[in-house]
Amino acid sequence: MTSIKKSASAFKILFLGLAGLLFTTTSFAQTAITLGGNTIHTVGKLPAVGTEVKSFTLTGVDLKDKTLADYKGKYVIMNIFPSVNTGVCSKSVRKFNEDAASLKNTTVLCISKDLPFAQKAFCGAEGINNVVMLSDFRTDFGTSYGVQIADGPMKGLLSRAVIVVNPEGKIVYEQQVPEIGQEPDYTAAIAAIK
Repeated sequence: MTSIKKSASAFKILFLGLAGLLFTTTSFAQTAITLGGNTIHTVGKLPAVGTEVKSFTLTGVDLKDKTLADYKGKYVIMNIFPSVNTGVCSKSVRKFNEDAASLKNTTVLCISKDLPFAQKAFCGAEGINNVVMLSDFRTDFGTSYGVQIADGPMKGLLSRAVIVVNPEGKIVYEQQVPEIGQEPDYTAAIAAIK
């Protein structure tokens, strides 16, 4: 009986130690951003410049799966944001739509947790046709790319970020916008593909 208690005690100590390590590692990986000046966090960090881009599956406005492989051999600008139904987010879609018209061998992906129906309605109403709207409503893109908001009133949505990938599949630019209410640096993102 004593050896069982000792084993149980040792297991408990090991479990608590591993749980503490996991908690510390997870907390460490978060990125602090702000929403209206109040600190919130993402579940991780953006993939670093120079690394191979991670594969993903997202949902198009036609409800079909879209993967990174669908854009192979092109520059890809990922415009990531909380919701197309907010002022700054819709402005970023309009701006990238405008810029995308003049970019050669480039696809702009506008990625949010919005349902594909809402994305399609927005594009129809705004005459948006130079970008591809993709939804993360049923995948783990936000977690995999470190952009899902972990706390605060927008918990579960995606943060505002931009990732640019070259035709070889390497990340050549990334920006985690520090304040959700700010627009991304369009000029720097476009410069990364020229």
